[in-house]
Parts: sequence; structure tokens; C-alpha cells
Amino acid sequence: MKKVVLAYSGGLDTSCIIPWLKDRGYEIIAVVGDVGQGDDFSKVKAKAIKSGASKVYCLNLQQELIEDYAIPALKAGALYEGKYNLACALSRPLIADHQVQIAKKEKADGLVHGCTGKGNDQVRFEVTYRLKAPGLEVLAPVRVWEFKSRDEEIDYAKKKGVPVDASKKKPYSIDTNVYGRAMESGVLEDPMVEPPEDIFYMTVDPRKAPNKPAYVEVGFEKGVPVSVNGKKMAPLPLVLKLNEIAGKNGVGRVDMIENRLVGIKSRELYENPAGTVLHLAIREIESLVLDRDSLRFKELLSQKYAELTYNGLWWTPLKAQMDAFFNKYHEHTTGTVRIKLYKGTATVVGRKSPYSRYSEKMATYGKGDKFDQSLAEGFIKLWTVPFEKHS
Repeated sequence: MKKVVLAYSGGLDTSCIIPWLKDRGYEIIAVVGDVGQGDDFSKVKAKAIKSGASKVYCLNLQQELIEDYAIPALKAGALYEGKYNLACALSRPLIADHQVQIAKKEKADGLVHGCTGKGNDQVRFEVTYRLKAPGLEVLAPVRVWEFKSRDEEIDYAKKKGVPVDASKKKPYSIDTNVYGRAMESGVLEDPMVEPPEDIFYMTVDPRKAPNKPAYVEVGFEKGVPVSVNGKKMAPLPLVLKLNEIAGKNGVGRVDMIENRLVGIKSRELYENPAGTVLHLAIREIESLVLDRDSLRFKELLSQKYAELTYNGLWWTPLKAQMDAFFNKYHEHTTGTVRIKLYKGTATVVGRKSPYSRYSEKMATYGKGDKFDQSLAEGFIKLWTVPFEKHS
């Protein structure tokens, strides 16, 4: 009997995988990563055992997710296709890394995930497996089993006596962690259908948000968020606090058509309350303290960093090299940003930093102007030289 380690969520796919593999002669050890999805992990563990797992590991990975994955991505300005803060993508190399560690500890023969052959997560898991444990077999049951729809999986789970939360009326695929939430499938597959309000959890309907704006001040030190409204906080409680404040004001919803790694387009819904505020805030500090060339060069690297993360290349040399660049880049990204939250919108209304490059004396059109406007004529003449015809 081969021993394999499964990345187990307790959702529909992984709920079916355990009995499916057991019927084929495998011993299954389940690894549950608590990344803030809000499950009762005693029930998840009991469910895995009831389904046929021989052992279950439950790991609290919330702090590691924020400090070692979300913060580096924030410092990189990584927003996939300009919208998605990669909350769920960031959790995959984290979970897979711990899965590999347990596989080595248990002397397992293989690693298993519950990803489909159409999605991105299969790549994120398997790249980690192959880079961290190249000698282990990789199993992806969802790519090869006989079920052709989620409805068939639901029927199979019921037949095997495995309880599942999914239903045929609301067959959404939902992925939640402390940094964000992703939703797809069901009626959401029609890009013209407005998302039903009952799929949202982290954010209130903007129409029902408070009628008065809320103001929040986020403090940074070297690109790392360190305070909310003047109160010092570690990264994880800071994210939780911003999720609460921004979510209560309907901030953080994203509805997008994104390009998956495998080439197809997919309609995805995201909730990123804290991520929305943090990405907005850090850009404002950067604009205040960094020179023009650094800011513009960063835009190119931000896109590349987002693509590396989305495409499962978290453990590659280039990503590590880019982290080193962004650590240097953020040496002076220290200060405070004030943001107004109102019925689904987040607007920067103030920013300050001890390293600010902004000079009111240079920018003003009023008294105290120190800008020598007489230099402009010569500057413009030189600026035009490359485009003029010269005899």
C-alpha cells in the first residue's frame, strides 16, 4: 500500500478524493492548512478520518501567510492583471511547502492535491512539489477520475457517506483565507449575470454600508504595514482589523475576467478588504518618498512578480531576486496614509512621511514659491532638440 499526503480542505473535491484513493489501495494522510477560512477544524479532522484518512495534520498557517507571503507581495505591488491581490494564489505555495515537509516526515511515496486540470492551483502545488521533493509521485485525481460535473461529485460523496457543504442549487466554488476570498462556478460562469448578494461574506452590500464615511490611517515602516489609526499592530491582527473596517464599508469587491495560466478566460469574484486598502496606501507612500524612475521601473517588476505568483513560480530564483530588490526599494517607505472609506470606495485623502520628497515651496503657485520659472524656456528648447530638423 502506497502512502500519500493529501492537501485537504474538506471541500467537495478533496472530500471525494479520500474514499476514491482508498478504494484504489492508497493510505491517505491529510494535511489541513488553517489559513483563516473559518472552518471548525475539529469537524474537518473528524470528516477526513470518517472519509478514510489514516492521519490528519491541522496546521495554523495564518501568521505565516501574512508575514511571509502577503507582505512580500504587497511590497512588490503585485496585483494580477491590475485587480487581483493574489490572496488565494499566495496560500498555495505555503500549504504545498508544509505538505512536502510532512511527506518527508511520514516517509510518504507521493503527494496529492484536489485541483482541476483547467485551473491555476494545480501548477502552484505541483511546481512546489517538484522543486521541494522531486522524487515523490504526484497524484491529481480530479484530472483523471470519472466524475464529469460537481453534481456527480456531490452524488458520489453522499453515496460514500461523506457530508459536503456544496449543493446542486448553489454549486459555487469558494476559497477563503485571512487575506481574501475567491468565488467561481455556478451562475457566476455567465459574465453577464450580476453576482448574487449571498455569495459575499467579507464585505457588506455597498448600498447598505454606513451613510457616513469612515476614515482609517495606515502606518508603514520600510514597506511593512505596522499600525492602524495610530495603534501598533503585528501584520496578522492588522489585516484582520482592516478586513473589519473596510468590509463594513463595502470596500474590496472585485469582479473580473482573468486569463488563467492554461490559456482560458475565467470569470472570478474576489473579496479583498484589507488588501485593497493596503495596496492603495503603500502606493501613496511610494509616490511621496521615491524618485520618478524608481516608481516607473517598479511598475514593470510589479507585473512580473504578480505573474510569477499567479503562475506558481514562488520558489524560483527570479522571485527571490525580486524580493531582494523590493527590500532595498522600500528602505524609505515609512509614513502614514489616510483613507476615506465610503459605500464601496476607498479614496486617499492624506499622506505624510519623514522621507517625503514633496516640497510645498517648489510646488506652490502662491507666496513662497522657490521654483525658478525663468529656467523653463531653456529647458523646453533642449527638450525639443531631438525632434527638430537641423540643416
